[in-house]
Amino acid sequence: MNAIVVYGATGHTGRFVVEELRRQHLPVIVSGRNATTLATQWPDLDVRPAAVDDPHALDTALKEAEAVINCAGPFAVTAEPLIDAAARRRIPYVDVAAEIEANVATFARRSDIPVAPAMAFFGGLGDLLATATRQTRADLVQVAYGLSSWHPTPGTRVAGQISHDRRNGRRVRFADGRLQYHADPTVQQDWQFPEPVGRRGVFAEFSMADIVTIPSHLDVREVRTYMTLEAAGDLADADTPAPVAVDEQGRSDQTFVVDVRVGDVRASATGQDIYAISAPLAVGAVRRILGGRTRSAGIASAGAMFDAVEFLEELPLSFELR
Repeated sequence: MNAIVVYGATGHTGRFVVEELRRQHLPVIVSGRNATTLATQWPDLDVRPAAVDDPHALDTALKEAEAVINCAGPFAVTAEPLIDAAARRRIPYVDVAAEIEANVATFARRSDIPVAPAMAFFGGLGDLLATATRQTRADLVQVAYGLSSWHPTPGTRVAGQISHDRRNGRRVRFADGRLQYHADPTVQQDWQFPEPVGRRGVFAEFSMADIVTIPSHLDVREVRTYMTLEAAGDLADADTPAPVAVDEQGRSDQTFVVDVRVGDVRASATGQDIYAISAPLAVGAVRRILGGRTRSAGIASAGAMFDAVEFLEELPLSFELR
């Protein structure tokens, strides 16, 4: 197999993705915008620096590659040129974008190469859980994020500011079959997560990429999302530090449960570190695409492209369907 390019390989999530590829004994090429940092961090790998506004450099970075995983935010800037470069090389493209508007722009494209956006904690995991319920039509899909804490990376903060500016400070929801931008006040309520998390206070309509991925292939009128108050508070606090590794895998001590309800069916996933879990999601997507284990062509979300239950059962988390 030719190597898989990881663009943004020096970022927090990018490092997890590179290590996951190596753990699975898949050849890796590292790329990104800073040649010195790439070479310093990955001295034993093929380093191919490239700026996203340099098509020739991107073509060189992807030369003879098998696929590309884009981990470099803001994806509003990086997704389009990298998808174009992948199309020129006729190789699959996967990203870990949690930026709602960037994902909307990707799904609006046309492509005859496999493109899997939002293969990450936000966007990919919730979509797989919603698809695992096998409810293809529903008035309401609810996605609740039970994060013990949220220490955002610098990339998360930059992406959040870009999204905030693009929306002119408004928030976004998926209701009545479409995205809606609004300035309604935030609402707090309780959500009964699976044990041992239990009942927790949450912010309603804490919208992430799931409001784009789920309606991209399921017939739903509304996707309603929730985030634990503690995690939302961490994210809002400019003084919250970046995540700190506590184990040999580089994961933080953050735990999560994603609880999805579609009608009377409920699917949940419990694990550790939202950034770390994005790596097996993205690498799993590439491995399935290259192995011909896909259910759709062109641009598609995780639930549309892959067998959701099989994918979830392979991930390093606890998955429950009831």
